[in-house]
Order: sequence, then structure tokens, then C-alpha cells
Amino acid sequence: MIQLLPQSDTLTPNTSNPQETVDFISSYIDKYHCKEMDIDISYMNILDACYVTTLCAAKHFIKYPEGKINWIVSSELVREFNRDLELGNSSYSL
Repeated sequence: MIQLLPQSDTLTPNTSNPQETVDFISSYIDKYHCKEMDIDISYMNILDACYVTTLCAAKHFIKYPEGKINWIVSSELVREFNRDLELGNSSYSL
């Protein structure tokens, strides 16, 4: 059964381990209807944030090609790093 959540919720993984964060977000995408998402990973360093956003954006794109993820990050460098890898479903906020 697909569960619907309010649009205003921001998902904040409770781990700083990048692989656990990817697993958590991937599981969330599989379990819930989340065509539009806000995910706060501002606590992660730049490299880990790039890793998480790239893998999770690809996972989200597979399920919701027209969906969007707003990533809340700590640095503009995350957006710059992912610019060439962009699937078109991510935006970044500081």
C-alpha cells in the first residue's frame, strides 16, 4: 500500500554515514508516494552529500521521471559538482 505524506515535510536522515543515508532515502522512495521531496543533508560534508544526491536522485528519477527533489545542503559546491550528472529532478538550497 502506498502511503501519502504531507507535501511540507522535510526528510532528514538520522545518520551521517553516506551509505546508510542512501539506503534510508531509497527505502523511503520505495515505500511512500513522494513525487516532490525536500531532503535535508546539510549536516554532511561536501563529498558525502554529492554521493548521496547523485545516487538518490537517480533512484527517484526511475520511479518519478517528472518528480523533483529539493536538497538542503551546506555548500554551493554540491550543486556545482553534480551539474554534469544532473537528471533534471534536483534543486539545491543552502
